[in-house]
Amino acid sequence: MKPELIEVNPLGIKTIKVKRLETNSLIASFHFHESCELVWVEKSYGKRIVGDHIGNFEDNDLVLMGPDLPHIWQNDNNFLSEENNKVKSTVIYFPPDFLSGLTDDQNALNLMQDLIKKAGRGIRFYGKTNSKVTRLLAKLHQKKAIDKVISFLQIIDILSLSSEYEYLASVTFKNPYDEKDTNRINRVYQFLMQNFQRDINLKEVADLCNMTTNSFCRFFKDRSQKSLTQFVNEIRIGHACKLLQNAEHSIADVCYSSGYNNLTNFNKFFKQITGMKPSQYRSHIY
Repeated sequence: MKPELIEVNPLGIKTIKVKRLETNSLIASFHFHESCELVWVEKSYGKRIVGDHIGNFEDNDLVLMGPDLPHIWQNDNNFLSEENNKVKSTVIYFPPDFLSGLTDDQNALNLMQDLIKKAGRGIRFYGKTNSKVTRLLAKLHQKKAIDKVISFLQIIDILSLSSEYEYLASVTFKNPYDEKDTNRINRVYQFLMQNFQRDINLKEVADLCNMTTNSFCRFFKDRSQKSLTQFVNEIRIGHACKLLQNAEHSIADVCYSSGYNNLTNFNKFFKQITGMKPSQYRSHIY
């Protein structure tokens, strides 16, 4: 699976870049770059892949990613089909050594280095940390020059001292991608995220890459570190976990809405991936 290598700062400028998104959808390519990236999805929901992590995102999702970590955010089909839905998001790109150009305080540099190291796996922030940072992010795109840098430093300070986070990619994940095969893997990931709710035939996925099924299986496992079956099941079970948070959906409804044809398979894969049955998962929520 080859994500696209993109240049956020093609001239290597040591600065921060703030991007404000207000659009109809999040459908991007699977990519990575040399900059760190802080993503706040103010309003939207769907699926995200960060390294070898497959999960959901929703309103107020706040994730920090280190350099060269492949990732993609994509809206669910339900979001795309609902009228008047709008994506609101703020993204900050910054070089990992940004702080070294501003100070020689070793304690501050050590905190920054530790944060970047953790961000190499992708980290999602929650709780009070999320609230404090998103309040600053909401106003960041309106600020000018030095005020923008000051706010950014406040954000980094909060994140570097926080314990309210979870890792996304596994500790063993290493970026296996290069620029080769970018289009092939992009088509596969987007296809799977859009079609996981129906039966997926191995040949139709292999055909996206103009490969035989055997060659594709080796290619996919080598790049994603998962079999195609495991990958699809993780998307489906992640989707099921989201649906189970709504008490109006019966477990059977969740099963069929997540792409499974029978409860037996659904229960088996749900327990395999989450460590509990769907009913137990729901009981932890309510």
